[in-house]
Amino acid sequence: MTFKFYTLGCKVNQYETQAMRELLILNGFSAANDNELPDVFIINSCTVTAESDRKTRQAVRRFKNKFPNAIMVLTGCMPQAFKNDATELQDADIIIGNTSHPSLPSKILEFAKTRERIVEVLPHEKNEKICELKISDFEERTRAFLKIQDGCERYCTYCTIPAARGFVRSKSIETIRQEVDSLAEKGFKEIVLVGINLSAFGKDTGFNLCDAVDAVCENVKIKRVRLGSLEPDHISDEMLSRFKRHDKFCPQFHLSLQSGSDATLKRMNRHYDSAFYDDLVKRIRKTFEGASITTDIMVGFAGETENEFTESIDFAKKIGFAKAHVFSYSRRKGTFAYNMPNQVPADVKARRSALMIEATNESKIQFLKDQVGTVQPVLFETFENGFYVGHTPNYTCVKVKESAVLGDIINVTITEMADNESVLGVIK
Repeated sequence: MTFKFYTLGCKVNQYETQAMRELLILNGFSAANDNELPDVFIINSCTVTAESDRKTRQAVRRFKNKFPNAIMVLTGCMPQAFKNDATELQDADIIIGNTSHPSLPSKILEFAKTRERIVEVLPHEKNEKICELKISDFEERTRAFLKIQDGCERYCTYCTIPAARGFVRSKSIETIRQEVDSLAEKGFKEIVLVGINLSAFGKDTGFNLCDAVDAVCENVKIKRVRLGSLEPDHISDEMLSRFKRHDKFCPQFHLSLQSGSDATLKRMNRHYDSAFYDDLVKRIRKTFEGASITTDIMVGFAGETENEFTESIDFAKKIGFAKAHVFSYSRRKGTFAYNMPNQVPADVKARRSALMIEATNESKIQFLKDQVGTVQPVLFETFENGFYVGHTPNYTCVKVKESAVLGDIINVTITEMADNESVLGVIK
């Protein structure tokens, strides 16, 4: 039987799609060609916002219409967090949660035999272990995402992720080494460590994120290690010092902010205030010259006043983010914030979002300008519109006209901005 995937959401989902892909192939399935009608179509869903759920519902309908004879599988965070809502999607023949990924091949074969709908969403258990599905490749990419952690126990008042992902659990250091070795043998030179709450890696095993970075750096074929999204209050001076020991460590820190207003942060049940965040950024920049600080910023959270929004946008300007993902608060069933008073109207959210995007775009452009004149090692990844395109350790997007081998790391002199997202350079 042949299969295709459609993946929504974060880097962890992208990793899990690759893991399920390899599991299917191991069990005798094969990936359908681009123009081939698949026997099985798998949607790996996201549920971080109401918009994510809308996209999932839309995807189920669209791909069932496109591939009416295919077995339609819905998995991922949406069914895990909202089983009843997922079950209502009658076009999905098989619905399984995140806990059931290892059983995907058997569920497909069962449905193919009986043609009876399968719904299996098992709850997360307190002492469950991390799913040990592994990857040995990461298709169509020059950097590989490696999931090392799952679950979150922070219980931010707006977030459904604890319901979708369960409690904190971590991969063993030995498993990380094994996956890194496999990826290195396939020619990957950069590993991006990802998790649902990556900063909490090792909480359940007695290790920490530095130990995972150490394990990746042990492999001589791996030239870079990069981190996914981090919770600010988990990052200590000792961790920064240990990261600094490795020349392979990429100084790009995606520190989830959510708001620059302390009052808003408190209602969100975030575990830091703006002063702590500001101090951490200063410590990072002192430790890593040229580090990029990227973030997520939410506008229009329940009860956010104009003064609080002004505090948030002023704080974003003060930090000077290299890039920010700005989004409006989305009410989620089952969260504490769903019933909070003073919900912000949609038009106000839209206005605040536009203002925040404008402010953070200014700092992004300034960050790109600051790269001009520097010499940076660039990992080349794609050839687009006559340019070879890659990224520096701090994740600046660089374009060059000269010929470069995709997958190689080459020193480039940054000469000017190309646009508001990238810079131009010449190979040194």
